[in-house]
Amino acid sequence: MEPLSARGLPRLSWIDTLYSNFNYNTDGYEGDGAEDGKSQDGSETLPYIDESPTMSPQLCAPQGPDGETVSPTPPEGLLAGGDIEKGLEMKKLVLSGFLASEEIYINQLEALLLPMRPLKATATTSQPVLTIQQVETIFYKIQDIFEIHKEFYDALLPNIQQWDEKVTVGHLFQKLASQLGVYKAFVDNYKVALETAEKCSQANSQFQKISENLKVKGPKDAKDCTTTVSMEALLYKPIDRVTRSTLVLHDLLKHTPKDHPDFPLLQDALRISQNFLSSINEEIDPRRTAVTTPKGEARQLVKDGFLVEVSESSRKLRHVFLFTDLLLCAKMKKTAVGRHQQYECKWYIPLADLTFQTLDDSDSCPSIQVLPEHEIEEMKIKISVLKSEIQKEKKAPKGQSRVERLRKKMNEQESWLLLHSPTIPFRIHNKHGKSYLFLLSSDYERSEWKESIQKLQKKDLQACVLSSVELQVLTSSCFKLRTVHNIPVTSNKDDEETPGLYGFLHVIVHSAKGFKESANLYCTLEVDSFGYFVSKAKTRVFRDTSEPQWNEEFEIELEGSQYLRILCYEKCYDKSMLNKDDNEIVDKIMGKGQVQLDPQTVQSKNWHMDVIEMNGIKVEFSMKFTSRDLSLKRTPSKKQSGVFGVKINVVTKRERSKVPYIVRQCIEEVEKRGIDEVGIYRISGVATDIQALKLAFDTNTKDILVMLSDMDINAIAGTLKLYFRELPEPLLTDRLYPAFMEGIALSDPAAKENCMMHLLRSLPDPNLMTFLTLLEHLKRVAEKEPINKMSLHNLATVFGPTLLRPSESESTKGQHITSASDIWSHDVMAQVQVLLYYLQHPPISFAELKRNTLYFSTDV
Repeated sequence: MEPLSARGLPRLSWIDTLYSNFNYNTDGYEGDGAEDGKSQDGSETLPYIDESPTMSPQLCAPQGPDGETVSPTPPEGLLAGGDIEKGLEMKKLVLSGFLASEEIYINQLEALLLPMRPLKATATTSQPVLTIQQVETIFYKIQDIFEIHKEFYDALLPNIQQWDEKVTVGHLFQKLASQLGVYKAFVDNYKVALETAEKCSQANSQFQKISENLKVKGPKDAKDCTTTVSMEALLYKPIDRVTRSTLVLHDLLKHTPKDHPDFPLLQDALRISQNFLSSINEEIDPRRTAVTTPKGEARQLVKDGFLVEVSESSRKLRHVFLFTDLLLCAKMKKTAVGRHQQYECKWYIPLADLTFQTLDDSDSCPSIQVLPEHEIEEMKIKISVLKSEIQKEKKAPKGQSRVERLRKKMNEQESWLLLHSPTIPFRIHNKHGKSYLFLLSSDYERSEWKESIQKLQKKDLQACVLSSVELQVLTSSCFKLRTVHNIPVTSNKDDEETPGLYGFLHVIVHSAKGFKESANLYCTLEVDSFGYFVSKAKTRVFRDTSEPQWNEEFEIELEGSQYLRILCYEKCYDKSMLNKDDNEIVDKIMGKGQVQLDPQTVQSKNWHMDVIEMNGIKVEFSMKFTSRDLSLKRTPSKKQSGVFGVKINVVTKRERSKVPYIVRQCIEEVEKRGIDEVGIYRISGVATDIQALKLAFDTNTKDILVMLSDMDINAIAGTLKLYFRELPEPLLTDRLYPAFMEGIALSDPAAKENCMMHLLRSLPDPNLMTFLTLLEHLKRVAEKEPINKMSLHNLATVFGPTLLRPSESESTKGQHITSASDIWSHDVMAQVQVLLYYLQHPPISFAELKRNTLYFSTDV
């Protein structure tokens, strides 16, 4: 969010301001504020960035000693310096303009206070409109703010009326600044006040009528100049006003001689104001006033963010702005270096005309092109390798220029990832037939946008058509209004910012309460990864209940993650609700919530229990975190009678088998009923099921085959992955790891073939037989890629870093690993490439491999 300090606002000279009727605005100054963009004589006016009630230019112009209106054009050369008398006259003009806007502000506060007293009085009766607590929350500190400004206005007015060069006003501004603490209290309560007012409006039609029709008086000199404004718009006024005295102080100092008694007082008031603004800068609600809407209310920014739009069959990154009455889609214009960035409006839809895509109409929308997942995974690995290189270069002497080049490259790759990763369609319609398609990375995000739009549509919205000038003004204001400044890539972050967590998050989803009626319920878990959120796990559907008890544990891999999201759904089995976008039935989101992954909280060895509240629903869950460097450490099992954590040759010798029983059984079950499963080996199985299977295999339970046939297939796939991960050393051995890394890097195909086959031949027989068995299984899985979406590359990405890892001594030898992200990225690409090489190779026979003699060998 842009700072609210006056230094962050555009500096306009007072000479420019005279044409804007002397009223200070958030973005500089107010215009005439005439309703619907018309002046009082009915002529068209420029659509100023304005939110004040109707008021004519004549009414707010300062009065001369004889009562005549002072001309808005100051004398020639007034600002050229030197003429103290003209400078003081300019100071009077500044003060006159500010006094006029103070009068309007006081009238706005008075209009807000008018219903407060009767509402308070009825709160104690048998038929209250609001409770005492609700009244005090909504109107919190308004009375105090009103009194502060009324006192300031009453003290400033006679000074302007009896103006001469000796008049001092610095003490008044100093006092005003010293009372800004009241604004701090208002700002802290603002969001709650707004939410309370909205809830009360929905619950009570009488209060809704009151809150939508507050009457604001015009200036004293105006005849019948009352305007109708909503409570929401008026509650925003103090937020908006908080910058105004700071702006006027800048101009007063500019036109006050340094030896004038006012100068040090005004300087002190400015210092207090600026300190106050910087202290609340991040706390102020981001919505800022823009152009007046057709109903005469302030158009405010409600939400904005970067979305991927499918336009002309290609993906484009857009900055989308949701205002109180319209949705505007913009793109950042390229400008010369050093100049302000600007937005160009691509299109806008009034919310009154906006509808969401109906299921029947989805044929008319463009198809979604999705990249193969392995390309996405490859790019993630490249980015991680670049991050690692940047950390190393930072420590190298004279490495700064290379760091900048690497950062630029990383920015390009992260932007590519951001553009190509989202696949969840979010369609919107203009009533008049035009459709637009966005792609989002998560259901959570889609739900947030939809809910925000629908919430605004509940109000009595009017369709609007913006003139080219109005559209230009609104689009220009987006740069200052935006709350999301940069696309969410790590190259935009400061080095001091938290890099997020790398490793494994263990989450148990326990239960949920607060449902009004029984339903078929399940939860999904999302974490952020490389600038976007991705769904990582899903509980089973708990049927026909209002208090589901899942108690399911998941292990989620984190790649620089900072947040965990939980979404609760009602499962829909109605075939008529089939979504043609992805051929899936659309389930209803019952609630959603997010928690920050605080390293201090989650990195303890103990489980941390928490509750997420969402729309009156409470989901109870626990989590704990294992860092990636800890997960790399393979801890041999103390019980050699089991199979997990026991050397592979010990297990095969005991079983008198060539390939461990666990590997054979899991492969057989996956090929029997999981080979068509979308995301097999990639989607997490329920951790409690995996642990149950692990225990069964470790204790050689007789019921293993029955358990396998009943168990969810993703849990069986997860058990196989866990077995390889918990081997005391990786399947392709610590000893051969450096040689595999060198072999895959060879550029000559014949030399690479010779080396890679020789390395397989060098493996112990149980390792080689198990590896070849797994290899052929993964090839059979990949043959079903059109159905299960698992390509050879996807499978290599899943299994490569598990089968082939450096030993602890090897991973740190000669390496400057500075963080968990470095450990993650170190050699991962090569590990994936090694497995991919063998997966793409023609069938490899154990007997042929052992029988063949080499013309030359490679030392290993």
